Amino acid sequence: MEFVEFIKTPMVNSVVLHRPFTPDMEGTLCVTGHHLILSSRCENHEELWLLHDNIDSVEKKLSGSGGTLTLKCKNFLILYLDIPSADDCINVASSIESLSNIDDITLRYPFFLRPMFEVLENGWQAFSPETEFNRFKECSEDWRISYVNKDFKVCSTYPQALFVPKSVDDDTITKAAAFRHGGRFPVLSYYHKDSKTVLMRSSQPLTGPNGKRCKEDERLVNSVMGMGKRGYIIDTRAQSVAKVAQSKGGGYELEAHYPQWRRIHQPIERRQSFHDSLIKMIEACNDSNSSMDKWLSKLESSNWLTHVKDILTTACVVAQSMDKDGVSVLVHGSEGLDTTLLVSSLSQIILDHDCRTVTGFEALIEREWIQAGHPFRIRCNKSAYAITKQRMESPVFLLFIDCVWQIWQQFPCSFEFSERFLVILFQHAYSSNFGTFLCNNEAERHKCKVAERTVSLWSFLNRPEVLQDFMNPMYEPNQTVIWPSVAPQSLTVWTGLYLRGVINQAPQEEAWQEIYKIREYDKELRSKVSKLRRQLASLEREAISHGVLTTPLSYTGEKASVENS
Repeated sequence: MEFVEFIKTPMVNSVVLHRPFTPDMEGTLCVTGHHLILSSRCENHEELWLLHDNIDSVEKKLSGSGGTLTLKCKNFLILYLDIPSADDCINVASSIESLSNIDDITLRYPFFLRPMFEVLENGWQAFSPETEFNRFKECSEDWRISYVNKDFKVCSTYPQALFVPKSVDDDTITKAAAFRHGGRFPVLSYYHKDSKTVLMRSSQPLTGPNGKRCKEDERLVNSVMGMGKRGYIIDTRAQSVAKVAQSKGGGYELEAHYPQWRRIHQPIERRQSFHDSLIKMIEACNDSNSSMDKWLSKLESSNWLTHVKDILTTACVVAQSMDKDGVSVLVHGSEGLDTTLLVSSLSQIILDHDCRTVTGFEALIEREWIQAGHPFRIRCNKSAYAITKQRMESPVFLLFIDCVWQIWQQFPCSFEFSERFLVILFQHAYSSNFGTFLCNNEAERHKCKVAERTVSLWSFLNRPEVLQDFMNPMYEPNQTVIWPSVAPQSLTVWTGLYLRGVINQAPQEEAWQEIYKIREYDKELRSKVSKLRRQLASLEREAISHGVLTTPLSYTGEKASVENS
């Protein structure tokens, strides 16, 4: 297939771009296979490069001899293009519609990108399962890396290397996988060093209406329990929903067969409702003409912050169970691809300070989302401005990023990265130059040779000159567990993401830049003080050795005596 087939008008002159809080820009619009490019004719020769993949919907409005295109982007920004010719307006709109909806993943821009920067670190190798297992070396006596899923033959959505109990052989795991939805058997997600407890995740068991058993699954789940130990199975579905699933072949663990485990239902809405909530919330955020009461009513009816509250509450329950109650936890919903990953990853943000660093957070996303099989391709195919028929889209990863931001704004000094880092990750999940968030799982990425044919996002972000723009100037390493509040007054709408097209973020960004400068100046002064102290100490030692001083000037006990000379 050739991209030229979809490009009806490759170039249009005298196009005017309107953007929030930015001066209008006039120039030449070029439609390429992957980008809309607008080049201005002004002295500084400003350019706009917009990936077709970032366009959620395009609307055209003809007036007189010309027309206006409204481009609604997946990152919630809205752009307006005034095109002088009605025919050109129609043709450009048609081209964008076609080019932004190409199904073949290998025709996406990451497969065509040739990096203009030196790749210092191969992001594809930075967070391998073997590397990550070293983080849990304290539990290596009881856990091991299994390659039972080599060539993805046991579970199509799991990676080839997985962390499983040492006491359970691969044949038992294979049989247990057949008893779990999609083959997603329980695997190690996190090891709590202080309480010596583990967090596991899986999909629902296939008990069905007749209460079917699987001794291999029971052995796998029970194997992590020592004598007198207990654990919690956190089901992210309401009990009524789990019973309906059981009637359809799914189900939940019966406590009679898992005697050391107690099942707790922590209801979180299913992924289908997340998309509807996002659409309603963005509609409310873009409605600048509403009164405050009406705006708050729209926001509340979207239920977006309700989802955030439910997810954070469940993550806190998991974290509390491990840290304070000292029990191991198994988390699952239905498929184990969405709410399960939300809870398992947010629990680690709360418990582990390493996950609040840049490298640790990237590793968490790799381990708990990308390698764990969250279907980014279908979940992030469309955003808030597209009403689709498939209904497979869902802003699950966005909810994770939002929940992290909620914790971040409650503990602004405990995260090494800034708010901008979270925004960047959200944007790349929906539209990117890089291959990190492509495809639905490791099997698909392996088939498409993503690691060989595209550049990792981590290779770009982790370059020092890039990463410095995403560091938190207020960061002070915090080794302790942090407990976010889920009270209504503690959860707020993320202005820097959802309202950046309505509220100018420039003043806030300038304030953060000023804070960064102050902190850097403070570091510089501290460094100078340390240097001067070392010089003073050196001079004192030299003076004492020559008999000029009898006591160091820096001595705090008595006043130093200086010989007259």
